[in-house]
Amino acid sequence: MSRKDDLLVKPKPDVMVEAVEVHKSFGRNEVLKGINFEVKTGEVACIIGPSGGGKSTFLRCINHLEKIDAGQLSVAGELIGYKLKGEKLHEMKDKEVAAQRRSIGMVFQRFNLFPHMTAAENVMAGPVVVQRRNKNEVRDRAQELLTKVGLGDRGNAYPMQLSGGQQQRVAIARALAMDPELMLFDEPTSALDPELVGDVLDVMRQLAQSGMTMVVVTHEIGFAREVGDTLGFIADGVVADFGPPKELLANPNSERLKAFLAKVL
Repeated sequence: MSRKDDLLVKPKPDVMVEAVEVHKSFGRNEVLKGINFEVKTGEVACIIGPSGGGKSTFLRCINHLEKIDAGQLSVAGELIGYKLKGEKLHEMKDKEVAAQRRSIGMVFQRFNLFPHMTAAENVMAGPVVVQRRNKNEVRDRAQELLTKVGLGDRGNAYPMQLSGGQQQRVAIARALAMDPELMLFDEPTSALDPELVGDVLDVMRQLAQSGMTMVVVTHEIGFAREVGDTLGFIADGVVADFGPPKELLANPNSERLKAFLAKVL
């Protein structure tokens, strides 16, 4: 569809993330060239692919950090960033988009913690400021989440006093504090020293086991094979291959994925 003139398909209520022919350009550079992708509730979907292929851009489109140029994206059966009026899609106001994002947690490559706040205060910030929840109630929840990510004794530490892996785990706890339906991870271990990667992946494994729906852009092929329910290979702006991780990694459907795996495995 051209500039969202018509609704392509009705969002499926039993699917957490549904992308239909999603396009995104930056100037003349078309980064996403018709992404089709589906993640069922409770699934862990991993996305791999070469740098510049569109993985992170697609992830940012899911919570409308980037506005799509064509196609449609829905989360939990609700269109993201747009609403249907009659037979036309209209862009939502910023306040409406912000309300949608509250159900979507996102963890970035860089931890993006507030340096002037302790770990606990970072975790509390969203519920207190955005959701206007009681500070004492939120403080207890923050301690619970920090314990969950293995940092129960570091609540009073500032980001500069924590390792990269610890900061990333605080970032995960901060995202979980908003009680999201969906968690997005944008290469969460790529900025970490190799010896710190395992602790972050362990937290993500625990999240997956708890039933959290997750979309993970990652270079960690072993994690994708072990934890992922589905695997998407995004290259040159399209989903070039898709399927169960163990099957797809053992027997790629596309020559493009075979070539990619030959370089990274």
